[in-house]
Amino acid sequence: MPPDPISTHPIPAVPIQVAPIPVDAIPVIEPGVLPPPDGAVAQLGGKAFNLMVLAAAGLPVPPGFVLPTTLCAQWLAAGAPPADAFRALVAGPLHRLEQATGLAFGDPNRPLLVSIRSGAPVSMPGMLDTLLNVGLTRATLPGLIALSGNPRLAWDCFARLIRAFGQIVRGLDPALFDDGLAAILRAGQAASAAELDSLSLRDLALRYLDIFESAGGVPFPDTPMDQLAQGVDAVFRSWNSERAQTYRRLRNLTGLPGTAVTIQRMVYGNSGPQSGSGVGFTRDPATGERRLYLDFAFNAQGEDLVAGRTLVAPAAELARAMPQTGPTTGPTTAQAQAITQTLARIATQLEHQFHDMQDFEFTVEEGQLYLLQTRAGKCAARARLRIAVDMARENLISIPEALRRVEGLDAAALTRRRLAGPPQDAIARGVPAGGGAVTGAVVLSRDAARTLAGQGRRTILVTTDLLTEDIDAITGTDGLLAAHGGRTSHAAVVAREFGKVAIVGCPGLTIAPDRQSCRIAGHPFPQGADITLDGETGQVFAGHVPMTEDRPEADLAQIAAWRAAPPA
Repeated sequence: MPPDPISTHPIPAVPIQVAPIPVDAIPVIEPGVLPPPDGAVAQLGGKAFNLMVLAAAGLPVPPGFVLPTTLCAQWLAAGAPPADAFRALVAGPLHRLEQATGLAFGDPNRPLLVSIRSGAPVSMPGMLDTLLNVGLTRATLPGLIALSGNPRLAWDCFARLIRAFGQIVRGLDPALFDDGLAAILRAGQAASAAELDSLSLRDLALRYLDIFESAGGVPFPDTPMDQLAQGVDAVFRSWNSERAQTYRRLRNLTGLPGTAVTIQRMVYGNSGPQSGSGVGFTRDPATGERRLYLDFAFNAQGEDLVAGRTLVAPAAELARAMPQTGPTTGPTTAQAQAITQTLARIATQLEHQFHDMQDFEFTVEEGQLYLLQTRAGKCAARARLRIAVDMARENLISIPEALRRVEGLDAAALTRRRLAGPPQDAIARGVPAGGGAVTGAVVLSRDAARTLAGQGRRTILVTTDLLTEDIDAITGTDGLLAAHGGRTSHAAVVAREFGKVAIVGCPGLTIAPDRQSCRIAGHPFPQGADITLDGETGQVFAGHVPMTEDRPEADLAQIAAWRAAPPA
C-alpha cells in the first residue's frame, strides 16, 4: 500500500526533481478533473495535490487553480514578472474559475473573491503566508453587500484584507492594527471584533485603510489584479522567511523546490451564525486515540483558528458546540448533527484515501460544508506509535509500513512524565494542547529562555499569543503556556510535533509591559519562578509537583513482535 505522498515519514533529504509545468497548463481544482499522479506533489505542493484528490473523489472543495513550485523558484531567482506577464499567466485559469462560480474577478456587481494559500511539497504548518478575501475593493464591496445581503460580512472581509495585506505584503507592525482595533472596540463597547456590528466594522476598515497608507507610505491596492499579483509575490517570498528557514533546518528539509500557490474561490465562515470555520484531526494528535479531535469557531474565518491569536473552544462534537436555536438565529440541532455526521464520515474517508491520520481544515458557509485542506497530521511521538500500530491492525497500512513509520522513535521521546499522587490545587486551567507534564522556570522571551536553559534549567515559555513566528522559542523550551489560541492552531501543532507540553487559552494570564513578570489567575510570577504544567488536563500549578514516568509498553511490545516475526 503506497504511503501518503506528503507524509513526513521519512523527511526527504535529497533534492526533489521537478519538471516544469507549461504556463498554458496551469492545474485546476474542480470536480470532474482526474486526480494527479503521485509524483506531481513536487510541482503542485501538498495542499493543492490533496485538494485535487478530494475534488476528484467528489468531496466538497472550492474550485481554484495552482501556481506550481517551479514558478516559485523562478520568481525568487529573477523577481516578480511584469504586470502584463502575470495577467497573461493567470488569465486562463481565472476565466475558468469565473465560469465555475458564476462570478467575475473585479466585477462590481458579482465580485469573485479568492484566497491565496501556500503549499510546499512537505507540510510546514503555519510557516508560510496566506491571504484571504483578495479582490475586495471600494468598487467591489457594494457588489458583495448586494450579492450576500450581508453588509457585516462585506465590511468584516474588507477589514481583514486590509490588515492582512498590511502585515504580510507591506510588513507593517501588527501592533498598529491592534491599536486601531482597540479604539473601535472601546467606541462600540465590544470585547472583540466578533461583537462589532456592520457600522463599527465599516469604521474599522476605514481606520485600517488610514493605518495602511500612513504607515506603509503607499495607497492600498484598489484593483483586484494588483492585489492578486502582490499577494502571490508575498506568499512566494514567505518561502525564505526566517520562520520557514528555521523550520526547514530543524526538520532537515532539504532539496525542496519552493512552495506552490493555491488560488481558490472564497467561502465565508464569517457570514453569520449558521457559519464558521474549523480544524480537525482524524485521531487525537497528542495520544493517537481514534476519535475526532476538533476545534470550531462560529462566524469566523479559518485564520481565526490557526493563527493562535484568539480564544478557541475545543468541541469533541460539533453538535455539542452548536447553540440550540431556531433557523432564524442560528443552526438547528438537526443541522448541527448533520454537519457532525458529515465530518465523521469525511474523517473516515480521508484516512482510507491517504492511509494516515489527517489534519484537515473546513468552513461551513450558511450550513454548507467545504474542505479547504487535508494533510498528514503532525503528532506527538507516542501518538505516532499508537497510530501506526492501530492502523496496521485496522488494515489501513501494512505491517512493514507501520514499522517504517516508527523508525527513529527513541525511549526518551516515548517516555511521558505525568503528575504523581493526589493532585494539588491548580491556580489556573486552560486547554491542553500537548501531553505530558513539566516543571520549569517562567520565561517571557527567547533570550531569557536561552539564558536559563544555558544554566541547566527547564523552561516554560509564557506568552499572550502562541505564534509560529516564535518557532525558535517554541522548540527551545520545555513547555508552553498561552493566554490565547486553540489546540489546533499552527503553533500548537508545531509544539506537539516537537514533543512540548503545551496549554493554550489560559484565562487570567497577563504579562507585564516590561516582560519581566506575569500574573496567572491573579498569582504573580517573576521571570525565573517555577511553575508546573499538566498537558493532560490543562491545569497550571505554582512551583514543583511530584511526577512519575511511563511508556506505552503494549504498543512497544507489538512493534517488537512484528520486528521479530515479519510477515511472509
